[in-house]
Amino acid sequence: MTTGVLLVDPQYDFFPGGSLPVAGGDQIVEPINLLLARHPELPLFASRDWHPTSTKHFQERGGLWPPHCVQQTRGARFHEGLRMDRAAIYDKGTDPDDDGGYSAFDGRRRDAQGNSISLMEDLRRRGVDGIVIAGLATDYCVKASALDACKNGLLVFLFLPGVRAVNIKPGDGDAAIAVLREAGVLLVS
Repeated sequence: MTTGVLLVDPQYDFFPGGSLPVAGGDQIVEPINLLLARHPELPLFASRDWHPTSTKHFQERGGLWPPHCVQQTRGARFHEGLRMDRAAIYDKGTDPDDDGGYSAFDGRRRDAQGNSISLMEDLRRRGVDGIVIAGLATDYCVKASALDACKNGLLVFLFLPGVRAVNIKPGDGDAAIAVLREAGVLLVS
């Protein structure tokens, strides 16, 4: 089995002080860095919200969320404390007329030949059949990414020290973890 690591949206707007902060989000940085340092041989993938300035994802156009992770802004950048220099990065949420883009598997990047590829295409090319997932937020993009990984036949591990939930309603994070466990995601610490 070839395992990779997927970091879901570790961007400034989701950390304390950002426009859509996850409580305790800053607590994921050290555990993720330890995971990456212990397993430098694992291929590293990362998704990022990469929203245009106006999108149906935002409240002003009928979406749920305040503006966040707008392309080319500080809020859209990855947390500088994370050691992500080797990550293949997938942009999601780029369509202004779509409220989608929750799952990292919705994201795309350019490969070395300039072709647009999805995360799943890249995982297949590299022979990755298991994925360790961490990032923000457990009850939204992490959950959507983990469920899509399961649907695509991957063995999925949720790295508990490396996730935190938005918890719009108390308990949303715990409910998301329960859904993931039922879907076959393995919880690891």
